[in-house]
Amino acid sequence: MLNKANIVLRAPEPHDVDFLFQLENDPQFWHLSNTTVPFSRFDLEQYILLADRDVFKAKQARFIIELIESNHKNLIGAIDLFDIEPKHQRAGIGIMIIEERRGFGFAGTALDILIDYSFSHLALHQLFCNVEKDNIKSLKLFKEKGFVVSGERKEWNRRNNKWVDELFLQLIKQ
Repeated sequence: MLNKANIVLRAPEPHDVDFLFQLENDPQFWHLSNTTVPFSRFDLEQYILLADRDVFKAKQARFIIELIESNHKNLIGAIDLFDIEPKHQRAGIGIMIIEERRGFGFAGTALDILIDYSFSHLALHQLFCNVEKDNIKSLKLFKEKGFVVSGERKEWNRRNNKWVDELFLQLIKQ
């Protein structure tokens, strides 16, 4: 099991469909994932049931973030590896935490777990992420974990009819 302190990362289960339905269909995240239409429950059920568990074959992995409080498990977000490249030993990383659980350090703990898993278990050499330049909290989080800005994409994303710059960050295994 992937865990640290009171945070557990695990594979999505069929009973997570309603949670994923709410998370994936929250329009505040759509510009980040290039989502243009809502996901159906059926689509999410199929993803969970048919997801290839070989991350190198699927080139992606999604983990549900659970918070353990007083012996209760609360779903608070999801963290993903994407664009996994076995030859080059790298992967992208993305994280979503529900709004009412932000600011308590849970994203940082989940990120610690996934970094350790990626470098020690998957033997990746580097992780990368894309963060919009005005997303100060996410930039701070990734920089605290050792990610370094190595590029900037001008007017890369369109949000609310405005162009937003995006930063490219990397964490290379030492």
